[in-house]
Amino acid sequence: MADNCEYVAQLNETGRLVAEQLGLTNWQFAYQSRSGPPTQPWLGPDICDHLRELRTNGVTDVVVAPIGFVSDHMEVIYDLDFEAQNVAKDIGINMVRASTAGTHPAFVKMIRELILEKTADAKPRALGSRGPRTEMCAVDCCL
Repeated sequence: MADNCEYVAQLNETGRLVAEQLGLTNWQFAYQSRSGPPTQPWLGPDICDHLRELRTNGVTDVVVAPIGFVSDHMEVIYDLDFEAQNVAKDIGINMVRASTAGTHPAFVKMIRELILEKTADAKPRALGSRGPRTEMCAVDCCL
């Protein structure tokens, strides 16, 4: 992951916004879907490792929300519904996975708004403290 990429900050802000809407103060962020060869560093903590750590700290119930994915495709289903769920069962954690946005009407409405921003010069909207995203990544981002 490029040092100049906003990916991590964007995901953490999204996690914070979700937790805020749910009235949660005790939430943590973990990653699924490791990319690249095993020798290449990746973002962490990995969801399965994090579940194990939570259990050693006495946690018995978790809700996992795959905020970096918009649909329940095979990556989400394998990483969370199969792999992480099996780890959770093995270590005695009750894990529930929240649904992805999919075709939820609010998500579809947001996609429409994004299209209008680009085609009808509508004013960009944004939640959280980061403001609307710029049109393009910086030259040294996402290398």
